[in-house]
Amino acid sequence: MPEQLPILFRDEYIVVIDKPSGLLVHRSEIDRHETRFAIQILRDQIGQRVWPAHRLDRGTSGVLLFGLNPAVASQLGQQFEQGMVSKRYWAVVRGYPPESGSIDHPLTRQRDAYEFKGEQSSTEAQPALTHFRKLAEIELPIEIDRYPSSRYALLEIEPVTGRRHQIRRHLKHIAHPIIGDATHGKGRHNRFFAEQLGSNRLLLACVGLSFNHPSTGQRLDIKAPVSGEFAATLARFGWPTEAA
Repeated sequence: MPEQLPILFRDEYIVVIDKPSGLLVHRSEIDRHETRFAIQILRDQIGQRVWPAHRLDRGTSGVLLFGLNPAVASQLGQQFEQGMVSKRYWAVVRGYPPESGSIDHPLTRQRDAYEFKGEQSSTEAQPALTHFRKLAEIELPIEIDRYPSSRYALLEIEPVTGRRHQIRRHLKHIAHPIIGDATHGKGRHNRFFAEQLGSNRLLLACVGLSFNHPSTGQRLDIKAPVSGEFAATLARFGWPTEAA
């Protein structure tokens, strides 16, 4: 049987899937050896071409929106650019962040394998804003760093802007990196989750996306509860596995 992706919503204009962690949205210069892409799998699955309206990092799972023609994808992309789309993520992070807060920290423009072929990263910082609130926390009696116990928290995150790797970079900036983030996280904690808890992925997921339907203008709120290793990790800690 060919690979199938979970479809959350579909009509004649758009299709929304729950992207698994580890799957690229489409081919990139960085991962030239990769042969699996969400665009290709979904195209084969529904029998027609699709155009992504936005992007999720390879390690990030969750709600991913496609247009079923280029004009629709462009209109949806403009909603993202104009701040009309509400995005909600869940992440497991190291430490105890505040109960809620905002990270207003400009980010330099990193090289993007999809958009900036042949160009280098820019050193000019762009405004970037992320809101978060803490949903749960836990302290484990295990020494991983220099402390006798290790603390972790579950955050719900709302990125207002859409800079590349914004959530991962912002959480590193406030010293609460995401578990499983090989680039911005802490190797010792990542290894503990992989070896002792069976979680081998980036613990970041887009759990909700709200946008205006490109034809009717109706506000759609698409949700995707975390699953697999992410859900198993939350359940192991006694944390919620989906929003109340």
